Amino acid sequence: MFGLVKKWLARRGEEPFFCSAVVPAAGASSRMGGQNKLFAPVDGVPVLVRSVLALSRASCIHEVVVAVRESDLLDAAELLRPYPLGKPLKLVVGGATRLESVMAALRECSGEATLVAVHDAARPLVPPEVVEEAVEKARTCYAAAPAVPVKDTIKVAENGVVRQTPDRATLYAVQTPQVFDRDLLASALQAALDQRLPVTDDCSAVERLGKAVYLTAGSYENIKITTPEDLLIAQAICEGREEAL
Repeated sequence: MFGLVKKWLARRGEEPFFCSAVVPAAGASSRMGGQNKLFAPVDGVPVLVRSVLALSRASCIHEVVVAVRESDLLDAAELLRPYPLGKPLKLVVGGATRLESVMAALRECSGEATLVAVHDAARPLVPPEVVEEAVEKARTCYAAAPAVPVKDTIKVAENGVVRQTPDRATLYAVQTPQVFDRDLLASALQAALDQRLPVTDDCSAVERLGKAVYLTAGSYENIKITTPEDLLIAQAICEGREEAL
């Protein structure tokens, strides 16, 4: 009987919860011309630092676990040291792929964690309300991700020839953090690893298990730093916010 009541309360979002934020940050930054984009400054603060601080500002996040390349471990620690988060922070060695990095961080999450929010290290400007809404949705639905409607018309092409033009009204650009029940995420990632499936989006791994993923409101300011031009856009957003770190 207690187990049924506990599940009912959890689905209503009333049971106390613990959410760990996992930040895969061991990528190669191949489209940045050899520069590690996570160490690049945006309005004077490195991208990685901004991403971690943005997560820590959300009251629903209880700890942050960052997976970096072994060669970047000390540098990342030094970058983050001057910025007190007010929440536990762990740095772990990531893997050769994003999937391996997420799994490495997941293994180091607190045993209390019932939810895990996976956030791109290269999304330094996620607003706290975007994080909060995705976590709240995942508390009752087990899998949620922020998204925004696409602005451009999308073409499906093959060998340079347009094959299809999807209805733009049905298309969304999915962002992070993507938030999941911890056990669900662990099962989905392990299945993808066993099947040697490429995973660039954690939602897709969960979807392969047949679990529905629910979308919440994202933000057009929650951009992903991929190319040098994105740093200029992020700089402009920061200047517009006039926020102090």
